[in-house]
Amino acid sequence: MVTRIPVAGDRAYDVLVGHDLAGELPSLVKGAAKAAVLYSAPLRAHAERVAEASGVRPVLVEVPDAEAGKTVAVAAHCWDELGRENFTRTDVVIGVGGGAVTDLAGYVAAAWLRGVRWVPCATSLLGMVDAAVGGKTAVNIAAGKNLVGAFHPPAGVLCDLDTLATLPADDLVAGLAEVVKCGFIADPVILELIEKDPTTDPVSSTIRELVERSIRVKADVVGVDLKESGLREILNYGHTLGHAIEKREKYTWKHGHAISVGLIFAAALSRLSGRLDDATARRHRDVLELLGLPTAYGKGAWTDLLSAMRVDKKARAATLRFVVLDGLAKPGILTGPDEALLERAYAEVAR
Repeated sequence: MVTRIPVAGDRAYDVLVGHDLAGELPSLVKGAAKAAVLYSAPLRAHAERVAEASGVRPVLVEVPDAEAGKTVAVAAHCWDELGRENFTRTDVVIGVGGGAVTDLAGYVAAAWLRGVRWVPCATSLLGMVDAAVGGKTAVNIAAGKNLVGAFHPPAGVLCDLDTLATLPADDLVAGLAEVVKCGFIADPVILELIEKDPTTDPVSSTIRELVERSIRVKADVVGVDLKESGLREILNYGHTLGHAIEKREKYTWKHGHAISVGLIFAAALSRLSGRLDDATARRHRDVLELLGLPTAYGKGAWTDLLSAMRVDKKARAATLRFVVLDGLAKPGILTGPDEALLERAYAEVAR
């Protein structure tokens, strides 16, 4: 059974969730003569199957794995390959992999000839519930994560649940941080499902329901606000500190691990600013620890992290802005908090 989750907007598309989705690809690339298939080495066999299923002439482009592939230099290499193959506006880019590869593929497609079709085939939990949905594409630079990119909605998104069984257990758990985020900002049933059955079995019905519920949360938001001018900011709950941790760790930390710590910080900031009750703040730690996700970071890191947060995309001029909670599933924005308040919130994750 294939679940189709619509994403509204000027360039509407569907996110498909199910098993063995290769047969869905030809309709998404119809009219293309060539398909550039971006993938990292561990996924070569799967990328070859996707390429064959597309029904058009494939151009396989191997890129570095994980965040090492999300650079301007790697994007430039991909554009060189497209140029060598005479890619036209009717051709298509396919990203096969986790969130890093799909972010890269989307940005490569957004910039080539000012925008060509692209299709993310997400193979990780993080990619399925976050990176592949919503049309935000980007690469990292020295100044920070995702600072160079474009809003470029895909032709469709394939979330083949079969690929989750190939993930290292740690990667699956890391992806659940974004699922937990969706529970706190919009769909508390997600939290109830995890509390009832904190499974990390990739073929379980619980994981499928968590994936579909998380995608619906994101689809509902980005269908209203593609370019993060308002509502979409709520999807960054926990991400301001999380991205700062990733930068400080030179992207050696998994995204989900950093976001998990960021969620604890955001909950503490919400509570200390008088906007969130103690029980809901405490529930963050309980749910994340139930899944085995990290909830603490280095005590001596605060100065570095504050500096990194000042370059965050949600900042306005010199003013820091944070997504906080005014209650369960009631997100809001905290603008220009006092640094002493921020430091007190960080003290609750510092170890």
